[in-house]
Amino acid sequence: MSHPVSTPATATPAVDPLPTDLGSSRGRVLRSLLHDRLGVIGGSLLLLVVAAALLAPWISPYPPTQVHFETPFQQPRTVGFWLGTDDLGRDILSRVLHGTRASLEVGLLAVLLSVVVGTPLGLLAGYWRWLDGIVSRLTDLVLAFPFLVLAVGLAAIRGASLSNAAIALGLAHVPQMIRVVRAETLRLEGAEFVLAARTMDASGARILATHVLPNAVPSIIVQATVIMPAVVIGEALLSFLGLGIQPPTPSLGIMLSDAQQYIFRAPYAALFPGLAIAVICLAFNLFGDALRDAIDPGGSR
Repeated sequence: MSHPVSTPATATPAVDPLPTDLGSSRGRVLRSLLHDRLGVIGGSLLLLVVAAALLAPWISPYPPTQVHFETPFQQPRTVGFWLGTDDLGRDILSRVLHGTRASLEVGLLAVLLSVVVGTPLGLLAGYWRWLDGIVSRLTDLVLAFPFLVLAVGLAAIRGASLSNAAIALGLAHVPQMIRVVRAETLRLEGAEFVLAARTMDASGARILATHVLPNAVPSIIVQATVIMPAVVIGEALLSFLGLGIQPPTPSLGIMLSDAQQYIFRAPYAALFPGLAIAVICLAFNLFGDALRDAIDPGGSR
C-alpha cells in the first residue's frame, strides 16, 4: 500500500522588522522617562517651575515692584508676606516668582539663539570637511575664553538689558552646540539611509535637511537642557554684576545683589532667590540626564 508523499511546507521567508516609527519611538522615550525616578522628580520640578513662571502675574500676592515702607524686613510666614519682605518692604515671594519668569525668558532666548546659530554651522562642519577646519578653529578660539568671561564681555559691550543678556549668553554657548551637531553629523554620515540618498544623487543640502537634521534633533534637545541651567546661572551673575536685567525689573540675580547689603539682618532675602536658582538648575539637570538616557539607551553616562 503506497503512502502519499508529504510535501514539505513552504518556509515563510523571514521579513525584516520595519523600522521603528516616530510614534513608537516617542512612546519608548516616554516609558523610559516614567521609569526613571530622578527623571520624574526633575520633570515634576520643571513643570512646577514653568507653571510658577507662567502664572506669576496672577498668583503673585503683590506687584513685584510695589513697596511697603511701613513693613520692611518682615520675617517669613508673616501674614500677607509668606516669604517676608526686603529693605523696601517689597514682597519676596512676588519678586521670586517674577524673577523666575525673567530667568526662564533669558534662558529660552539664549538656547534658541545657540540652536539657530550652532545647528547650521555644526551640520556644515560635519558634512563638508573643507569647512570643518574653518568652523572648528573658530570654535576652538571662542572656547579658549571661559564661558562667563565671554558672556560678561559681550554684555558689557552691548549694554545691560534682558535681551542683551540673552544674546551674550546664547552666543557664548554656540560653540557647544556646534560641537554636538558636528559630532552627530559625522556619526550619521555613514548611515545606510545617507549612503542610499547619495546613490540617488541627492544634493548635500537635501541630505542634511531631510536625513541628518531630523535624526540629530534628539541630541540637540538634550544639549538644550544642558545649556539651560548654565544660562540661568549666567543670567543671575550678569544681573548681580549690573550687566543683565536692570532694576526695577525683578531678577533673581538682582535680589541676591541687593540682599548682600543686609545679609546678617535678613538672610532669608538671599536664601529664597538662591533656592529658586538651585531648583531651576536641579530640575533641568535631572530631566536632561533622564532624557539623554531615554533617547540613547546604549549611551554611557
